[in-house]
Amino acid sequence: MSTSADPEFFARLAQLNDKFAASLPQTLGRLSAARNAFDTHQPPLALIEQMHAVLHTLAGSSATFGFRVLGQQARMLEQRLRVLMTFDRVAPQEWEAWMSELDVFVAWGTADPKAAYPNDDAAV
Repeated sequence: MSTSADPEFFARLAQLNDKFAASLPQTLGRLSAARNAFDTHQPPLALIEQMHAVLHTLAGSSATFGFRVLGQQARMLEQRLRVLMTFDRVAPQEWEAWMSELDVFVAWGTADPKAAYPNDDAAV
């Protein structure tokens, strides 16, 4: 005997998906603002931690709401950032390279976070 899924559950899930999608511009805007305030010669730890927290949240929740590629890309950026955070000192060029990747992510996510990721044929 099979039971049908609860229609209220799917309605609530659709509402949560819409809410997540509606919050993306603001979330990506927070990353962009942090990036614009970032000093590659003396990056403030609080700013790095804020960026890490936003990326971690995106990485963990995006797939649940239908944004699988967004979550994967956020996870990669988060992991790279975590590596940079382990060092006492990071060369400005390393920060600039990471922020360049962040710029691509934010621009793509702002334009169409369900589209294929730039230069990534596997993320379709």
